[in-house]
Amino acid sequence: MLEPAVNAVGMDLWGIEFLSQGPHSVLRVYIDSADGVTIENCEAASHQVSGVLDVEDPISGEYNLEVSSPGMDRPLFNFDQFACYSGELIKVRLQMAINGMRNFTGKLLEAKDDSLTFEVDKQQLTVSINQIDKANLVPIFD
Repeated sequence: MLEPAVNAVGMDLWGIEFLSQGPHSVLRVYIDSADGVTIENCEAASHQVSGVLDVEDPISGEYNLEVSSPGMDRPLFNFDQFACYSGELIKVRLQMAINGMRNFTGKLLEAKDDSLTFEVDKQQLTVSINQIDKANLVPIFD
């Protein structure tokens, strides 16, 4: 529902997060483009998205809308996004622990058939994309 609104201002919808924090809930919409994201892009997308949300009203209760770039530590929302960052360091939180680990940071070795293989502490760990609760790129500064 929000993708056409974001595309209308020349941006791509990277992902959506809803953080339920009692009376201060936040709907965070991440936008991106090959040319980067400016504050003006965020403002234009926010205006478009807000219009759609006002008409469709998919969220009951009050919330704040935030529109931003994914940034250097960009969250990863789907398999294709993970596949684009093969070889990169990624911080992962799983829905449930595997081998005693719920949170880890590892190098993404392979993305294949909805499975992701990471190198964590010199060992390989393979998880299904469906087991991931949250993931972010870890920026490396040389």
